[in-house]
Amino acid sequence: MDPYDEMEKIRESLRREGYIADDDILVVIFLAFNLKKPVLVEGPPGTGKTELAKKVASAFGLDFFRIQCYEGITFEQIVGEWNYQKQLLTLEKARITGVDEDVFKEDFFIKRPLLSAFINDRPSLILIDEIDKADEEVESFLLQALGEKQITVNDLGTFDLKNDLMVFLTSNSQRNLLDETRDRCLYLYIDYPSPEKEMEIVKSQVPSAPPKLIKEVVEVIHEIRKLDVMKKPSIRATVDWVKTLMVLGIEKINRKTFEDTIGVVFKNQHDKKKAMDLNLHESDKIA
Repeated sequence: MDPYDEMEKIRESLRREGYIADDDILVVIFLAFNLKKPVLVEGPPGTGKTELAKKVASAFGLDFFRIQCYEGITFEQIVGEWNYQKQLLTLEKARITGVDEDVFKEDFFIKRPLLSAFINDRPSLILIDEIDKADEEVESFLLQALGEKQITVNDLGTFDLKNDLMVFLTSNSQRNLLDETRDRCLYLYIDYPSPEKEMEIVKSQVPSAPPKLIKEVVEVIHEIRKLDVMKKPSIRATVDWVKTLMVLGIEKINRKTFEDTIGVVFKNQHDKKKAMDLNLHESDKIA
């Protein structure tokens, strides 16, 4: 099949899942499928990095696994850990009955996302979310496991990759990732969408919303993103605001409805006040 025809099929598959993909996204997804390389996705929070991985898994029938990284995450929380309570109970039973049992076998090991994804017998996708929050040692381990397609667990053995595992890594650039990570990955940067694309996204998520209301909300959101706020509104916030206005039966934003509902967009007083200032003094979007 022609690569561009295949990319259009990817576009339509994602669109059916409610994800509106730009051409650069389509190229990277196409290459990820064909080159079997991980995808590193960077961009501001709330631009749909995590959602892209979820929608690719859903659109192509891949089993979905997720590692949510955070400061201090360990090997055990990524790969798995021994069920010490079960081991102790089994050893106690063996002491009473006199029948020994090996407590260092797979039945006594609790599998976490990476190992579960590795040994899954169906096509799978693993999302390593916010890898920049994990330390470099964890990042190096993940690269080694994915590169060698093997995971070794002490006292249990080595597990080989059993499926065509698709890998997504996301980063909000809280720290610089290792050069080795970037070298091994396809790269994708997702920024906040243009007003036209964001309107298309909202329409796909809230098809019953009047186009005029969607346009007004998106225009205001884009004005707010220009402000010096602690957390710029995500695409999800735009969708939620439209849904809120629909539930309230509001088809046009005015000053009162803006002030009454802006809490759906902002979850801290500093940013809410900044938005109020925009409403009262700067924006000509709100009557």
